Amino acid sequence: MDDVGRTTRLKRVQRTALALLVISGVVSYVDRATLSIASPMIREDLGLSIGEMGLLLSAFLWAYALSQIPTGALVDRLGARRLLALGLAVWSGAQMLGGLVSGFGAFFFARLLLGVGEAPQFPTGSRVVRDWFNLRHRGAATGIFISASTLGTALAAPLLTTFMGWFGWRGMFLIMGVFGFAIALLWYGLYRNPAEIALSAAEDHYLSEGDPTSAGGSVTLHQWRRLFSFGTTWGMILGSFGGIYVIWIFTAWLPTYLEMERHYSIKQTGWAAAIPFFCGVLGSLSGGWVADRLQRGGLSPVDARRYPVAVAMVGMALCVVLAAESQDRTAAIAFISATLFLSYVAIANQWSMVTVVAPKNATGSLGAIQNFGGYIGGALAPTVTGFIVQGAGSFAPALWVGAGITLTGGLAYFILARAPIEADLAADIRQAQSSAPGQPHAPMLSVDGR
Repeated sequence: MDDVGRTTRLKRVQRTALALLVISGVVSYVDRATLSIASPMIREDLGLSIGEMGLLLSAFLWAYALSQIPTGALVDRLGARRLLALGLAVWSGAQMLGGLVSGFGAFFFARLLLGVGEAPQFPTGSRVVRDWFNLRHRGAATGIFISASTLGTALAAPLLTTFMGWFGWRGMFLIMGVFGFAIALLWYGLYRNPAEIALSAAEDHYLSEGDPTSAGGSVTLHQWRRLFSFGTTWGMILGSFGGIYVIWIFTAWLPTYLEMERHYSIKQTGWAAAIPFFCGVLGSLSGGWVADRLQRGGLSPVDARRYPVAVAMVGMALCVVLAAESQDRTAAIAFISATLFLSYVAIANQWSMVTVVAPKNATGSLGAIQNFGGYIGGALAPTVTGFIVQGAGSFAPALWVGAGITLTGGLAYFILARAPIEADLAADIRQAQSSAPGQPHAPMLSVDGR
């Protein structure tokens, strides 16, 4: 294998695409945090109860999770350029609406709309990596764009509190909305799908070298449904559920945990809570690099990602337990930081797995299905954790539950996510013809070696 076809033009397209994915991903995660950062001021201004604030906080997560299902297929049918631009516009409009609302109902709608608008972000990223990077370079590229999620979380508190101090909470929402619209214009103006560029034979060879033969054209409804018949798909769903569940324990509750359980002051909490998420950035970048190194060392593309995911998730479970049982608050921060580092090693490899197991015409679909599973876990984690802490008076039991869920997800991923999902159209056509001669059938998907 060589990189002869990785021309200067392709490198420019790759750098531009990754830069824009990172910027839009950071904006996505900062936008998610606006409500929690401004929660005390919003409650006072709008006269909302704690229960109503809880509903507002969960509205985004459920809308985001459920929107993954149609979004993946739309990415594959419409292309990354149009769908991410549309998503950016929708979620930025939702942010601006959040700055103009006068009551609970309108705010709830704005948070639902934010979840719908943000749904294309990461399925689009997996499709972009699949479209513009050779198989042996997709791990690092995936790690780079996934790093935006934890980088955005780490930057959210200092950035948003600054905006809120200068312009108030409504101004903060409006500014983020304007910024998102600007990124939408940049993405649509600068990014191109492969079909929109006349690729040379060498460039086309570089992009497809090493990929299994897979279905072309737009993904069909029948193909999309068939994705759920494979063990690999269910391993990816369960693995993502286990990983993102723990991430959202800390995303939703880390400041409260540090103040209540570890007795940090409010001032100390701001910086202490940022450290684990900066470690997550390192984990994301490291995870992608590890996958590429293991593949170049001789592992199959699937195993080069499956092994790091399983090892990282077992490590996450151990670190969560150590954080729960540690008597020293500095050690607890260290174990939580290790948890976030390992969680993003796992997530980078989970998203990279999408680019090597999915048929090319279903890359966004499979990525979105995986993310759907993850964000069901993400939506449940804050609520389940809150009830456990309320009943036990401590975060330790909630962290033990999170560790168990993560360990289960990691084992499921290792056992089930073992083979690529490929499209063998000739075999499918023969099967369709033998079952119903003379009747046209949509192409189906099959697992290599099943």
